Amino acid sequence: MQAHSETRIQEMKQVSMKKKKISTFAVELKKVRKYRALVLMALPGLLYLLINNYLPMFGIVIAFKDINFAKGIFGSDWVGLKNFEYLFKTTDAYIITRNTLLYNITFILLNTGIAIALAIMLNEIRKRYLSRMYQTLILLPFLISMVIVGYLVLGFLDVENGFMNKILLPMLGLDPISWYSETKYWPWILTIVSVWKGVGNLCIIYLAAIIGIDNEYYEAATIDGANRWQQIRKIMIPLIAPVITIMTLLAIGRIFYSDFGLFYQVPLNTGVLMPVTNTIDTYVYRALINLGDIGMSSAAGLYQAFVGFILVIISNAVVRKYNKDNALF
Repeated sequence: MQAHSETRIQEMKQVSMKKKKISTFAVELKKVRKYRALVLMALPGLLYLLINNYLPMFGIVIAFKDINFAKGIFGSDWVGLKNFEYLFKTTDAYIITRNTLLYNITFILLNTGIAIALAIMLNEIRKRYLSRMYQTLILLPFLISMVIVGYLVLGFLDVENGFMNKILLPMLGLDPISWYSETKYWPWILTIVSVWKGVGNLCIIYLAAIIGIDNEYYEAATIDGANRWQQIRKIMIPLIAPVITIMTLLAIGRIFYSDFGLFYQVPLNTGVLMPVTNTIDTYVYRALINLGDIGMSSAAGLYQAFVGFILVIISNAVVRKYNKDNALF
């Protein structure tokens, strides 16, 4: 009798769990129906993400194989970690890693700081047409192809006909400079170009976050006697801190990647400048062109992705320790 009773209880529990699952599914289905317009709008982006970011992940296997096109990807011989040796044992390993890290750290710090400052200044502009005009001008460089940017930089720095050597330096009483053969100038040039081109996108994101702040916070602060600078420090910055944290964490995730166009196209692939312009991406590209070794380039991509993933996990853990609300996950 007792065994029958226990069996009955188990059956009732199973029936109850099934009902809960059906109920949960029904609730989720209602949500999908309620927000079906938003779901349909998100589908193209999700499809692109699937095709562009997730399906290629099956190609990770290439990093551990000696690719033979006659045998195909899955038929090629396994070589283990041999493809990674090319990246780590080369004499340029330290230089390309140093350049990639130092440039990206500098870009993250400068782009974040300047973007926040510009967003705050744009928010202070009360005339709508002026605000829109400045937003357009700030965002425009971000939309320009890096190939065009490379030729714009050449227009400034060309030895014979460039703006710097032809007009500006003579006005200052200085001698012309052979820009494309002097490595000492290029860390500054690349940093300026990166900030000019990339700060607009971040600025618009931070401006959107600032605009979303409820005016009641400012009104309450004004009643309490706070000036505009105090409102910016005590209200605006703390309220957009989650957005700043997310954008910084995403940038840290790509700290081992470099803007290929910036480091290859802007210096015009000049060999003399490679000690200060060569990064992991440009090095792998040149090696791929010269050697045609797909396995090595795939190994480098996997290495970059893995290190970026670890850095995001660590950075997010640090943020989460101090403020859970600002963490990415």
